[in-house]
Amino acid sequence: QVQLVESGGGLVQPGGSLRLSCSASGFRFSMFDMRWYRQAPGKERELVAGISALNGMTNYGDSVKGRFTIYRDDTWEAVYLSMNSLKPEDTAVYYCSARNYYYDYWGRGTTVIVSS
Repeated sequence: QVQLVESGGGLVQPGGSLRLSCSASGFRFSMFDMRWYRQAPGKERELVAGISALNGMTNYGDSVKGRFTIYRDDTWEAVYLSMNSLKPEDTAVYYCSARNYYYDYWGRGTTVIVSS
């Protein structure tokens, strides 16, 4: 059974940091590109960061460049999102996604609230 389970969300003050984790099971993790998306209340889902299965190349949404870092551990079948200098506009539900040519899997999300 395919599972993506996000964790690490919570309440943090502006300027603070969080690390999100996404644990994968039920599929060949190393063969999938991994992405983090987020969806804020009343807004469309947006791509936050992605990391390639082939060569580890990363890409980021413009709003998080220089503040967020995505990385993966194929041994532990997990992907992480390190978030620094958090802003209130980073408040959203964050989703983990695994994708290859044939399949597109999603987790249920973890909530991040940035507020003083």
